[in-house]
Amino acid sequence: MIVVTGATGNVGRPLIEALTEAGEQVVAVSRRPLPSPAEGVRHAQADLGNARSMRPVLEGADAFFILLAGELLGHGEAATELLTAAKDAGVERVVLLSSQINATRPGVASHGRLREFEEAVRGSGLDFTILRAGGFASNAFAWAESVRADRTVFAPFGDVALPVVDPADIAAAAAVVLREDGHAGRTYELTGPEAITPRRQAEVITEAIGEEVTFVELTREAAHAHMAQFMPEEVIPGTLDILGEPLPAEQRVSPDVEKILSRPATPFSGWVARSLPAFK
Repeated sequence: MIVVTGATGNVGRPLIEALTEAGEQVVAVSRRPLPSPAEGVRHAQADLGNARSMRPVLEGADAFFILLAGELLGHGEAATELLTAAKDAGVERVVLLSSQINATRPGVASHGRLREFEEAVRGSGLDFTILRAGGFASNAFAWAESVRADRTVFAPFGDVALPVVDPADIAAAAAVVLREDGHAGRTYELTGPEAITPRRQAEVITEAIGEEVTFVELTREAAHAHMAQFMPEEVIPGTLDILGEPLPAEQRVSPDVEKILSRPATPFSGWVARSLPAFK
């Protein structure tokens, strides 16, 4: 049995689908109800930031996927509490979705919580794998409303390119390392197959919907105000630093998606094609 947290998100949903298609029993964990769980999926309403609530969920599990989101990226009880609960429950394998920034900017305050979880996972005594993802292609969902209403994309740093990764590729990689041997103790960096600018992303959306989409470049200050509507304040400065002044390592295309999946990573255009209804 595999326990998956973040079950309602852009990674959790396709991960659960991939695991059930592979014949695994899955416990999907979220803090809000999960509508119509698929066959073979049991839903558990619990709080990842509360190890006591997670203990009964983890009983009988072989593997555990940890995804922190929202306020859990900023604060919460010690990460060791959750890993201790997993070990006490008999979990043997844990996979943590972390961030590329922990390799490229190890001292940045905004991602201290993820660093804490990486340390706890490494010190847990369990077989572990850490997936450090770059920027998500699905961050472009933030443009969906303005594209539908005004055929406009608003974003900062229009000509700075980053190799954004399709969350479905993250999910597919997680499904592999949760189920297969040979990944214990490994840290993988997950990116898309090419670096792409926000301006070019708007052009890809134009090509996909068949109507002109105008790109409008935001100042850093305006972008900060917009991100504050849906991101923890602690995470925003570090995110903007990467978007505006990426280090060479943050613009590098990693081979790890292809290494894990034995196929190339999905380009941004592939993510747009699959997500097209959101923009039309």
